Amino acid sequence: MSETINEREKSASYVWFDAEFTSLDLDEARFLQVAVVLTDPQLKRFVPEDDDFNVFAKLARRQKVSDWVEENLGDCLAHCRSNKAVEIEEIDERLAAYLDEHIAPPSDEEKFRPVLAGNSIHNDWFLVRKFLPKFASRLHYRLLDVTALKLEWEHWFVGEAFDKENIALIKQYFPASSSALDGRPHDAYYDVHASIAELSYYRSQLRIR
Repeated sequence: MSETINEREKSASYVWFDAEFTSLDLDEARFLQVAVVLTDPQLKRFVPEDDDFNVFAKLARRQKVSDWVEENLGDCLAHCRSNKAVEIEEIDERLAAYLDEHIAPPSDEEKFRPVLAGNSIHNDWFLVRKFLPKFASRLHYRLLDVTALKLEWEHWFVGEAFDKENIALIKQYFPASSSALDGRPHDAYYDVHASIAELSYYRSQLRIR
């Protein structure tokens, strides 16, 4: 088990989050897969990769999914329809316990809570608040959205895009990425590592300290 960090350092924790949804229509969407990696602001892991959070949500028999999801997320759907899938309420409980164990017990002061991070993280945050309230109650009000840097880098600096399908590039910029990555974008566990590596890439290019 990792050491619990000091109360005053909690907001210096990044909860890297990625998820797959049943639809891009957020008013109708439900979680299919949830993945979390915990780091400090220097992108150093708090826990080893074997303790990363990667869970598939149980898909109700009559739950509709978009045509795109049906066509492109076959493996994910198979997991969600298997006996290994987990009810969303249990995922919420497990995520809350995960933060309590590896970061610190929840704080009444929001400024001391860890920050949710990822690409287009506002979409995830919308569904987190809707379906994962216990997890959400442990998070900071601020979000770290790598997509904002992506837009500035590609449109303002006209820099070379980060290739999220390049496993070697992901491991170059996030050496602590999982050895289990198999080059499947649109898998939440893969994508959460790619987001961390992408931020590291922009920092190196923009010399952010």
